Amino acid sequence: MSDLEVRQLRYFVAVAEELHFGRAADRLGMAQPPLSRAIRTLERQLDVRLLERTTRAVALTPAGEVLLRDARTALDAVAAADRRARNAGRPAPSLRLALKADYDAGLLPQILAAFQEDEAALPVELMLGGRGDQDPALRDGRADVAILPAAFDRLGLDSEPLLTEPRLVAMAAGDPLAARTSLRLADLAGRSLPDGTFADMEHRPSGTVREGAEVGPPPGARSWDLAQIFNLVELGDIIWFLPVSVARRYPRSGVAYRRVEDLTPSELHIAWPRDSRSRAVAAFVRAAMAVAAESAPRLHGQPEMTG
Repeated sequence: MSDLEVRQLRYFVAVAEELHFGRAADRLGMAQPPLSRAIRTLERQLDVRLLERTTRAVALTPAGEVLLRDARTALDAVAAADRRARNAGRPAPSLRLALKADYDAGLLPQILAAFQEDEAALPVELMLGGRGDQDPALRDGRADVAILPAAFDRLGLDSEPLLTEPRLVAMAAGDPLAARTSLRLADLAGRSLPDGTFADMEHRPSGTVREGAEVGPPPGARSWDLAQIFNLVELGDIIWFLPVSVARRYPRSGVAYRRVEDLTPSELHIAWPRDSRSRAVAAFVRAAMAVAAESAPRLHGQPEMTG
């Protein structure tokens, strides 16, 4: 039975991803000959061919594809262990909380206050990121716990639902549809969302944000901040679906918020690494769930908000 080393896995992943020994060597900051020798040694150690080499190309064998997948997972786990150990060993360890700015349903101050009353509480370090940044941070050890929308990769994580709240559509105050108090998704056909999809067909790229105005790659939600999104909404370039709690925080004269009868609600979850044994994480989860349970009736009310 062979004992693989982190260094061997790192070398192999670089070659497997680049499919070129020269580029992989540059990426690793080393010369090509020792990298080639290291890969040959790894293949002898495993008694299997990982790469098919010709004078023109490098390709993964089926065994190489399997090792690439598992090596990435192993390297991620090593990096996560390193970060978590360093945080735990600091003179003043903290609880690192990942969340998307303004996507806490307005509950964060109450959650932090409730958490600090627990004897297991630690100082909280906020890690604000964009959409989709939270669950990778839990897996790679940058964060200990996260508050995030329901659509996230649950691999290696445990989670609990915190609350569900209605979503509204934000549109330009001068939009003809803003004259109506309630809409359906079909009424929004052809309108673009911030991520470049159509409002009524969320997985189909729109290609435009305004009639006749071409755009480049569909803009990703994580690349735009709230101010940019609201500016585009006010100009009529896009519409936006957002939770009631966010709409309440941002009344704007140029934006109208309207109900969409068949729009799915927003779900907020709390998540943490599945193998976590941290008393501070457990205390934070308890505090968050208690605060969310108390706040749920208030958050379900739908405001009548107009531009």
